[in-house]
Amino acid sequence: MKRKSHHAETKAVRGAADLKKKHGPVSTPIYQTSTFEVTDNDEQERITSTDRYYTRWSNPTNTVAEETIAALEGVDAALTFASGMGAITTTLMALLKTGDHVVAQREIYGGVSKFLSQWLPKMGIETTFVDTTDYEQHAQAIRPNTKMLYLESPTNPGLRVVDFKKAAALARHHGLISMIDSTFGTPINQHPAEYGIDLVMHSGTKYLGGHADLTCGAVAGRRELIEQIKDTRITLGNCMDPHASWLLIRGLRTLAVRVARQNENAQRVAEFLAQHSKVRKVYYPFLNDHPQHGLARAQMSGAGGMVSFEVEGNGENARRVSESLSLFTLATSFGGVESLVSIPALTSHAMISAEMRAEMGVTDQMVRLSVGIENADDLIADLESALEAVVVTQPAQVG
Repeated sequence: MKRKSHHAETKAVRGAADLKKKHGPVSTPIYQTSTFEVTDNDEQERITSTDRYYTRWSNPTNTVAEETIAALEGVDAALTFASGMGAITTTLMALLKTGDHVVAQREIYGGVSKFLSQWLPKMGIETTFVDTTDYEQHAQAIRPNTKMLYLESPTNPGLRVVDFKKAAALARHHGLISMIDSTFGTPINQHPAEYGIDLVMHSGTKYLGGHADLTCGAVAGRRELIEQIKDTRITLGNCMDPHASWLLIRGLRTLAVRVARQNENAQRVAEFLAQHSKVRKVYYPFLNDHPQHGLARAQMSGAGGMVSFEVEGNGENARRVSESLSLFTLATSFGGVESLVSIPALTSHAMISAEMRAEMGVTDQMVRLSVGIENADDLIADLESALEAVVVTQPAQVG
């Protein structure tokens, strides 16, 4: 009999639970232990490949988190890590070797740009950066030694949307591993693996955890790739603490309801900003004038809680707006229940050069909002008040 597939909301709450088990704990226990007792050395040998050997290898609490994420993404397996960057760097080091080449989008998180452009070359691995939505440019950048196609969608902070079907087909045609950072999208709003993307990465610090109280990362995909990555994770020691895994599991249980509210709030915030006289441009996939609006509607069930916009004037106006907000807390990161505001040029993309930021379209006037689950009317009122701080210089009159 074919196993019934549950909806995302059910997977988030019950994803790794044994629904037939009775009289067990409703909440996943925290196995806050570094090691596990055995009865004899034969058993010691048998358990080395299980989650009851040593927590750097695996841990029962971590397993529940990983199986839930795999269920949400609809893939074979998943791994958790100590951070989102830990998930990315460990995966790249596991799957790439000296002499390999990567094709990557130009518009990606600044930390990944830095790793690809400054750290991988030290290991003899080159990266070619291409326009996010120019798939002909992607194809032209592929070399005989290209091993991976690295993607991000929606992009941070410009919220451009990748065509999963085209990207997956291109990677498959050239025998590349395709990997996507799906943090902005969440497993509630999009499922890249359904289109053929090999590996789906999340900074679990953001939406998966959802409460700004843990740091973690996750990669989900085909089992043979996950096993390669796991071996490298064990060697590097980039594992997740069991208590953090428990916090992640708790966050995953409310992921669907949180994201649904954030989708609604962000849509309203984006529509408000789009008609404001002191806002130059708004970036949000479900706005009608977004360049990939049709694609976003086709492959996403919601556009997410991230909204970026450019104020009129200069970077000083962006600073004024961000510092004048009260309900949007001025802080880096995103994805929690509370609304946050940041200036990408000063936070998420500060670690890369001004030239690279310009190529990505990250301007000094850009403000990034992480829209939470507060009342949308209150958030809009807060933005309306803060935008009064924008100073627009009128051109001098001639005559």
